Amino acid sequence: MTMAAALGLAPVRRVLDNGAVVVVKETHTTPAVTISAAVRAGSIHEPDDRLGLANLLSRVIDRGTANLSADQIAEALDFRGVSLSTVTTRHMLLVGCTCLAEDFDFVLALIGDMLVAPTLPADEVVRRRDELITAIRQDQDNPAAVAMEGVFSQLYPDGHPYGRPSKGTVRSVEALDRAALSAFHAALFAPSVLSLVIVGDVESTQGVDAAARVFGSWVAPAPPPVVLASPSAGRTRRRSVVTMMNKSQADIAYGFTTLPRSDPRFDAFTLMNNALGQYSIGGRLGDSIRERQGMAYYAFSTFEGDVIESPLIVRAGVDPANVDRAVASIDEEIVKIAREGLGEEELADCKRYLVGSMPRMLETNGSIARFLHTAEFFQLGLDYDLRLPERLAAVTLDEASAAAATLTPDRAALTIAGPYPPPVRQDA
Repeated sequence: MTMAAALGLAPVRRVLDNGAVVVVKETHTTPAVTISAAVRAGSIHEPDDRLGLANLLSRVIDRGTANLSADQIAEALDFRGVSLSTVTTRHMLLVGCTCLAEDFDFVLALIGDMLVAPTLPADEVVRRRDELITAIRQDQDNPAAVAMEGVFSQLYPDGHPYGRPSKGTVRSVEALDRAALSAFHAALFAPSVLSLVIVGDVESTQGVDAAARVFGSWVAPAPPPVVLASPSAGRTRRRSVVTMMNKSQADIAYGFTTLPRSDPRFDAFTLMNNALGQYSIGGRLGDSIRERQGMAYYAFSTFEGDVIESPLIVRAGVDPANVDRAVASIDEEIVKIAREGLGEEELADCKRYLVGSMPRMLETNGSIARFLHTAEFFQLGLDYDLRLPERLAAVTLDEASAAAATLTPDRAALTIAGPYPPPVRQDA
């Protein structure tokens, strides 16, 4: 192990007087700095009749500030070779970019302007709203996106914030205007829900001082927290089919709700999922469905840690003629891993795979920033990168197998989208 690896990321964390959190990680390999600002203003905060607010705001937030017009912002970023990105998740709206170290102070101040005082021009709202509606319609024509939306609506039903479409619907977005975006920003944007991560060729004290200059005088009331209920999904199997006969491929999304990110068993579930659908070319699922049976273009599983019961999703893209066989094979692999658990060598391989992937996961400023945002959001600690290998290594075979034993096809949610007919209704 190198000295750098032994020391870990070792970022500096400071909380400004107004509650804003600043995390700085120095990396001096290149003269560049990644800036990533996250505000807890994701889609879970949207009213049921205003779905898409967070996504639309992320598309308009860089289109003018109290100090600069949209054209001036674009010109300033283009002159410095900076490409700004905005991302929305269930919990966060993130604005970020990578710039040269010499441009750090200017770019950070610009991002601060966008977050604190966006003007949200009405014409830009209309333009970006139309773009969002187009993106929604593209998703509606994409079997993979339709399958994922369908399975989440089953796992988190009854209007649960996790089960609603992340971009909103055409109808809900059509009703959004500048006033709605302005009210959303005023209600949710505050220093107490800001986490700023700075990674790159900048001294820690310089990064903290710059953040204090930009955000230290920001005053806004803390928004009320959103209390998320556990999903009310039933304990029986649920299945839906969205027939899209103009497509050549059918996509399957098959999932469960498991446990919150804070649960002590989370690492055991991570290793179990790696064995099920990630290790090497897709774990057991990829080996069986794609490699040995040759009936899927892809087959894998994902396990996404979240505030409440986290989703574990199996995904597969298949020829329409293979849908039923593929679903049966997924069922078979779920039953097998639940009944037999993991093997000792299999668990050891998964541990080596996940621990060995960490250097690649943390090899760029951007990937380090994402890792630090996750650690900050879930309060995992500044040394989480050092503790994670130890936590994975400590998972026993019994713990990983116990995680697998919680899965059963009888309580899976399943959505099939593509050129596959819905079940034929048998009249009594």
